[in-house]
Amino acid sequence: MAIAIGRPKCLLLLEVCMLAIQCLAVVRICTAHPQCLDFFAPFDHNQEQQPEFCTLYDEFGCCTKEMDLEIRQNFEDIVAEYKGIHGPLTTDCLNFLKEILCQECSPYAAHLFDAEATQQRTRQLPGLCNSYCTDFHRSCSQLVPFITTEESVRQAAANSATEFCEKMAITDVDYCYPDVLANDDLSQWVEEAQSGTGRGQCLCLEEFANGLQNPLLAIHANDNTHRFFIAEQIGIIHVFLENRTRLVEPFLDIQDSILTSSRRGDERGLLGAAFHPNFTRNSKFYVFYSSGSSSDQLIRISEFMVSPEDMNVIDMQTEKVILEVDEPYANHNGGQLMFGLDGYLYASIGDGGAAGDPLDSGLNKNTLLGKIIRIDVDHPATNQTYGIPPDNPFVGQENARPENYAYGIRNIWRCAIDRGDRESGYGKGRIFCGDVGQSRFEEIDIIVKGGNYGWRGREGYSCYNDDQCNDEWLADEILPIHAYPHSVGKSVTGGYVYRGCQSPNLNGKYIFGDYVSGRLFFLTENATRDEWESQEICMGDSSTCLGKLVSSYPKNILSFGEDEAGEVYMLATSYASTTFNGGQVFKIVDPARRGNPSECFGEKESVDVNGPTVDFKPSDATSINPDHAVISTTPTPGKAALICTPSLVAIALLVCIAMVLTNEISSSWSHARLLHIQQEAGAVSLPSAKRRRIGEPSTTRQCALQTLSCQAKWYPSSSSAATGGCTSKSSQ
Repeated sequence: MAIAIGRPKCLLLLEVCMLAIQCLAVVRICTAHPQCLDFFAPFDHNQEQQPEFCTLYDEFGCCTKEMDLEIRQNFEDIVAEYKGIHGPLTTDCLNFLKEILCQECSPYAAHLFDAEATQQRTRQLPGLCNSYCTDFHRSCSQLVPFITTEESVRQAAANSATEFCEKMAITDVDYCYPDVLANDDLSQWVEEAQSGTGRGQCLCLEEFANGLQNPLLAIHANDNTHRFFIAEQIGIIHVFLENRTRLVEPFLDIQDSILTSSRRGDERGLLGAAFHPNFTRNSKFYVFYSSGSSSDQLIRISEFMVSPEDMNVIDMQTEKVILEVDEPYANHNGGQLMFGLDGYLYASIGDGGAAGDPLDSGLNKNTLLGKIIRIDVDHPATNQTYGIPPDNPFVGQENARPENYAYGIRNIWRCAIDRGDRESGYGKGRIFCGDVGQSRFEEIDIIVKGGNYGWRGREGYSCYNDDQCNDEWLADEILPIHAYPHSVGKSVTGGYVYRGCQSPNLNGKYIFGDYVSGRLFFLTENATRDEWESQEICMGDSSTCLGKLVSSYPKNILSFGEDEAGEVYMLATSYASTTFNGGQVFKIVDPARRGNPSECFGEKESVDVNGPTVDFKPSDATSINPDHAVISTTPTPGKAALICTPSLVAIALLVCIAMVLTNEISSSWSHARLLHIQQEAGAVSLPSAKRRRIGEPSTTRQCALQTLSCQAKWYPSSSSAATGGCTSKSSQ
């Protein structure tokens, strides 16, 4: 943590104290972690799925109803076998037996069975605290041979209570049963895991695919096969089965039609794809790609059909060009393709490129450049390849293309349609997009019909072109729900609102990232205040992301994807070139709490595989280039945690205590906070009620422009601070 010379004294003192607090938090974070014996997170039980036998863990634990029934059956078998030899078990022994067997359902089962560190279950019985173990042995030592086949444990039980209880001890005595139930810190961990707060906020990744050349898309067919279609920029789409097996033959290969290059960061190529909503009946599939030549380039939207002989292969003879748009430059092509809930096809088209929109395309309604378009591919007009939805906002308007649905777009890179809350349906149909900025801001927008998103009059919340940053051009402008400055990241990658089952704490959070900085973020809607709150995502460390889970990833976040079950994936590479095969796809996983497996995994349609397949092989995590990998282990976005050595913690604490005792920290806190806001800026998320206002000249800060009371958050990393602006519950 670098502390700049010349900063106000109160800020220096505060930063030392905050560092101490953060370091303590990091130490605490690494001490405990609820985990099941399958090395995934525990889960809640609804009333129908609650265990009826292991009721100690009927609210939050590791056993499905089916597992609970298996434990009950095992219990009854043991009781019957024991009775046949020794007679009925005593009430005390029945209780001991039930409690011991049910520890597989504990949210700390992996710890109780000493399996967390090795990721292997090496013992049949849970760790027992000494006094409990002694009581068990005194009353029920004859029961031991019936509950374990481990000869060493049986022999120890026959020898003495001391020897047996030494065998029953575990490495970390904090987790032994039943003391684990009375441990306040572990109980708090469970509460945080259930609520997704505190230490329960850090996430992990599970690798799904690797060895890809700039993977830009990961989509599903919505046909209940749960296949995943991953597209490489060069023009190939691969089919992956749910178990991560890849089919050798590509689903689509249009490399010969693609215009791109091996240049790092080339924005041309296979950029978008979407399955028709009625794909199971009409087999139609749509792609968005760059084509032509370097001197005459264009973007093309085409329709294909799946081969009637093979559900995993496109019939290449069926291509039907739906739309072509000339591209004046090689960049800002857009590339999102998706079907809305209305059944129409939406596409994002960039402003055509160069820098600063020199052709003034964004606010010009008479061009398709710089727009979200909406067309009807099911009911084409006479002699046309598509139709115009009758309620498109500019139908019949002079000097406006009827295809246009929203305008003032610079270069949207990735949109997603919110599938809605799993229970209430809230949010269903909202379109979230990340629009890449020019020189100051990146933004997240919710797209609405006829919306004016400001470019090139405005970039984020700041004026870009003063001649167009006025009522004449922006009277009806819709401001972003969130924008962040280029000190945080320089190229937004739009993501998804999480609506899956496996990580319920993420429900309703919009997950997105930045291609350049490699940082990941949440946006959480505050419906009461009608605003969106930003938070940087922290990645769990090696004590949290265990087994198949990892916490590091290549820095360049290329895209996000969503599978058929609603789980969200991140696509990333460490070198964004079409010739580099280091692209990876990761599922985003909450290691603290998961959905009940009984509810998250249902029946699926079978997949007919006609050709050879390639089994998934995980990457060697240690092989990730440290120059490109992003590794975050703390829930705070600063760098302090990276240098939290024990000596630093002690020194920082001593200094902090001394400052408090000498009254160095006092009511100057409020003033210091104000000074810090004035010195360092960050991202802003505005209340939606204020998003329709236009701004003042670019020299005026947006927080003042919007008369928004900005709640600043102290940010410990001076190198990550923004220049100009204010923070509002954001990562800055």
